[in-house]
Amino acid sequence: MGGESLTVAPVAPDAGLEGYQARVLDLRRSPYLDFPAHVHLETLSLCNARCGFCPYPGLDRKGHRMSDALIEKILGDLTAIPRILPFQLSPFKVNEPFLDPRLFGVLGAIEAVLPQATITLTTNASPLTEAMLDRLARVRNLGYLWISLNEHRPDAYEALMGLPWARTEARLRMLHARCRAGALAGRVVLSRVGDGSPVDAEFCEWVARHYPGFEPSVFRRGGWLGQVDTETPAVPDVGCERWFDLSITSTGTVAHCCMDGRAAWPIGDVTTQHALDIYNAPRYRSLRERALTRRQASPCRACSFL
Repeated sequence: MGGESLTVAPVAPDAGLEGYQARVLDLRRSPYLDFPAHVHLETLSLCNARCGFCPYPGLDRKGHRMSDALIEKILGDLTAIPRILPFQLSPFKVNEPFLDPRLFGVLGAIEAVLPQATITLTTNASPLTEAMLDRLARVRNLGYLWISLNEHRPDAYEALMGLPWARTEARLRMLHARCRAGALAGRVVLSRVGDGSPVDAEFCEWVARHYPGFEPSVFRRGGWLGQVDTETPAVPDVGCERWFDLSITSTGTVAHCCMDGRAAWPIGDVTTQHALDIYNAPRYRSLRERALTRRQASPCRACSFL
């Protein structure tokens, strides 16, 4: 939040963003004012890709492994969320979750102690194996598996991601066969971080043609609060749904939000604080209670991500 105070003045959302602003206000009037709607839990700060629009290459915590004890402590903290209140739990942040050999143990623990949590996973798909998909099929509360592909053109893919296209394509075919056979509980989304070019639409057409069992998605590029040098849209004059999230890094530091990849604006530390105390700390809670637009707060006023 920086050292700036929060001031609130009447504002009107940018044209076309009324629905987004309405969702933010609905969250404000809901139990998620007191309890997070979405928790990111980064257990191992490791990734095998080198996407140019991601802050991973510059992370100070690269390679850091969250201790088993801290994972258990965080899940215990989250049991304070009422059992009747559903929320989303994503065991990743700025990392590739399938590189952590403990992943399926963590997923089992989540299902055991947080049955109201919908588990969501984002991966670049390259580490997936048949054995992993067998285990993933047994995750009952899987909401979706999000594949961050970003490019469907082989040469462009390898230049952007730093991964061999042939291997990723083989993983996609394997996963698609499972999806069409109904072997996974959740949806599978094939996504692209858009750049506003015609390739965005071409990507969706390619997914529909080659992988009809997947849902295509193109979403706007984020600047990671200035942590990545990439062109982004103008900052919208609306609030942010991510004020209702907790974004926990592998060191235990809680970042300001999912876009604070380097945790440059920390709001707490779960190694010494209860996760829900961090969520309800006065300065962070004030965003959920009072701010009508991200332009009223730092570092949010630099973020265009929706």
